[in-house]
Amino acid sequence: MSDAATAFLSAYDAVLERWPVPVEAIDLPSAYGTTRVNACGPADGPPLVLLHGGGTTAAMWFANVAAFARRHRVYAVDRIGEPGRSLRGERPPRDVGDLLGWLDGVLDGLGIDSAAVCGHSHGGWIALTYALHAPRRVRRLVLLDPTRCFGGFRAGYLARALPFLLRPTASRARAFLAWETGGAPADPAWLRLYGLAAEFPDTKVVTGKRPEPGSLRVLTTPALVLVAGRGKAHSPHRVASAAARLLPHARTAVLPRLSHHAMPWHEPADLNARVVDFLDGRAT
Repeated sequence: MSDAATAFLSAYDAVLERWPVPVEAIDLPSAYGTTRVNACGPADGPPLVLLHGGGTTAAMWFANVAAFARRHRVYAVDRIGEPGRSLRGERPPRDVGDLLGWLDGVLDGLGIDSAAVCGHSHGGWIALTYALHAPRRVRRLVLLDPTRCFGGFRAGYLARALPFLLRPTASRARAFLAWETGGAPADPAWLRLYGLAAEFPDTKVVTGKRPEPGSLRVLTTPALVLVAGRGKAHSPHRVASAAARLLPHARTAVLPRLSHHAMPWHEPADLNARVVDFLDGRAT
C-alpha cells in the first residue's frame, strides 16, 4: 500500500472514530467490487440509507448520525470508484445503469426491501434518480441541497472549481471549500480527510442527466428537500421553487445560514431535527 493510501485510510478511520455512536463495518461483494457500508443504530430500526456528496466519503455524516440513529438503522455507503473504503472490482460502475444496478445490489445485500434514502449534493441526485428507478424501494426521500436535480450549477461556481477539477490537490480542495463555505469552521479530522480525498487515485464519478420534469411530477414518494440558503453551487431560491413545483409530494425549505458544502456539518441541529421529524412522519 502506498504512503498516500495509508494516509487516506488513516484519516478516514480518524473521522469514523469521531462518530458518537458505535459503527459496524459491512463489506458487500458484487460484480462491481466490494462496497463498504458503515452501519449504526438499532438493528431492528427502520432502514435509512445515506449517500454522500462527491469527494466526501461515507464518513461525512459525523454531525448527523447521532440524531438519525436514535430510532433508525443507518447505512452510510461508500460508492465504488470514489474516495472511501469501497474497492473496485473488474467491472466498476461506468454509467447510470451500472450505478442504479449497484445500489439495487447494496439494498439486496443488506436485506432491505425498502428504505428511506437521504443524499447530499451529488448523493442527492443519485437518491432522486434511484427513487425514479425503483420507487417501491424508497419509502421516503431526503435531498440535502441536491445538485443537477432542479437546476444547473452557477457559472461562477464552476469557474472557481475548474482549477481544482483539472488538477486536484489537497490544498486546492481545502481552498475551494473555504471559499464556498465562507470559512465555516470544519472539524480538523474531516478537513484533512477532505483534502486527501481530492488526491484519491483513479476516481470515477458516475453522473447523468437532470431528471425529466414529467417523471418528477408523477413521483409519489414523500420527499423533503432542504436547500442551503448561502450555497454558491446554484441559486437556492430557484432550486427550492423548482422542487416545490415539480415534486407534488415534497416539503421544501431554505435553510438561510448554511452553505452547500458545509450543510451536513455546520450548525447541524436544525437540519437534523427537520430530517428526523420528516422520517418519523411529523411536520417540519
